[in-house]
Parts: sequence; C-alpha cells; structure tokens
Amino acid sequence: MNKVKVTQVRSLIGRPERQHKIMQALGLGRIGKSREHTLTPQIQGMLEKVSHLIEVENL
Repeated sequence: MNKVKVTQVRSLIGRPERQHKIMQALGLGRIGKSREHTLTPQIQGMLEKVSHLIEVENL
C-alpha cells in the first residue's frame, strides 16, 4: 500500500459538519497540521470529499 502525507491548508470555518467529521477522522483540525496515512479505498474517499481543504503528497 502507498503512504500519503495529508496537510490541512484551508480553514474549516463555515464548512458543513460532515466535512468537520471527515477532517477529525483524518487527524486534522488546524491549518498546517499534517498526518501520514496508508492509502486505502476508505482514506481515498475521505480525501476526495475534502480535497479543497487539504494538500496530499505521496511518500
């Protein structure tokens, strides 16, 4: 499995609750915070739903 580094680059203020929950599940919540994840279909789906708030980098 591939690993990806996910970094939050935009604020959650004014975003729907669903997007807040997805970001929390990814371990993010502040601009500039990063986490590494194994790229599974579940993680890929979450990344697509909040792609406008994050940057994804392959490791």
